[in-house]
Parts: sequence; C-alpha cells; structure tokens
Amino acid sequence: MKHTKFMTAAIGLAFVGAFAVNAQAADMPKFTIVNDTIPASLTGKPGDAANGRKVAIDRKKGNCLACHVMPIPEQQFHGHVGPDLHGVAKRYDEATLRMRVVDPKVLNEDTMMPSFFTTGQHRVTKKFEGKTILGAQEVEDVIAYLKTLM
Repeated sequence: MKHTKFMTAAIGLAFVGAFAVNAQAADMPKFTIVNDTIPASLTGKPGDAANGRKVAIDRKKGNCLACHVMPIPEQQFHGHVGPDLHGVAKRYDEATLRMRVVDPKVLNEDTMMPSFFTTGQHRVTKKFEGKTILGAQEVEDVIAYLKTLM
C-alpha cells in the first residue's frame, strides 16, 4: 500500500515537473515568511478562484488531483496521497494556504508535495532549472479557489 501511494505521488510529481515552466528566479516577487505563513499576496492583486480551479485541475500546471481528492466531480482519478481538500478553507487561513502552495517543505521537509513557487529544485532537466512551477498570479488564483472549499 505504501509503495502504491509513493508511486502515485511520484508519477503525479513527474507530470508537474515534466511540463511546468514559469517564473525565472530573477522575475520572482519577494515574500516574507511569518510564523510558517506568507501573510502578503505575492502579486498585490486578488486571486481569481475560477482560474485557480483550472490551474488546480491542469495536469501541466497544479496537477492537484494527482495527490488530492477535491470537490471536482467531473474529473476522474483523484489521488489519495495528500489530504482531502474538501473543507480546506475551514482548516487553514489564507496565509497558511499560501505557505503550503508556495513551499510546503518549509513546514515539512519530508513532504512529497512540490514547492510551486520556489527555484532550486533537484533533478529537473536543464530547461526547467531556475524556474517555478506556477507563476505568482497562478499561486494567488489557486489560493482564491482553495478559499472557496468550505
């Protein structure tokens, strides 16, 4: 069972890493971590929940369904490696959600969840080195979507 969960996560992460190209390190907005959260928006603009849902579903972007069960019934094959995201907005505030999407390894260095808005990832092809998986606005859009999951 453990092996199956690990393989499911590895395959999901491979999809994310294989297709994602976004912000370069020089283009990344700076953010401040406060008590294991990122209180301030990465862009200063509100997120678009509808676009965040699209990013979360997109197998070449967020690919959240590879690891998480989500209230997206029209999509098949939800993963069971990460926590169920039904009601995630009741469990975490916006700043905590942002930290978990930007760089969950700050909270748990052993997590299998990728850091969606950091550079310096290991084992990526040259064309993906120094780039983030999601752009800053895409992160804010995903956060806006997650905030709708009451």
